[in-house]
Amino acid sequence: MNYPETFRYTKEHEWVSVDGDTGTIGITDHAQNELGDIVYVDLPKVGGAIETGKSLGSVESVKAVSDIYAPVSGEVLEINTLLAEAPEKLNEDPHGDAWLVKIRLSNPGEVAGLLSAEEYKSFIGS
Repeated sequence: MNYPETFRYTKEHEWVSVDGDTGTIGITDHAQNELGDIVYVDLPKVGGAIETGKSLGSVESVKAVSDIYAPVSGEVLEINTLLAEAPEKLNEDPHGDAWLVKIRLSNPGEVAGLLSAEEYKSFIGS
């Protein structure tokens, strides 16, 4: 799998893509592959706050329910409503159309502490 160079990654297998003061958050291809067939996604409410390292929601697969941890802090601006009707999109396009939430970054400096694509690939051993 190709891990976009412009994204930053966590060791918990989330990614963030930053555009100005907006961060788009998702789970990595490695995460969706480990989870197996995804059947449900629980996301936070628009307007809520998320905090680095804290759960922002969960993903349920045929194997297990896994928390999704916020790679950065901010206010939820938008959730991906596509996933309510088609959670399996996370298995098909985790780095594209199946993003989870968009947030207004409250501390943009947090992004610098995340892994680059090369560091993440090394971490997962690919």
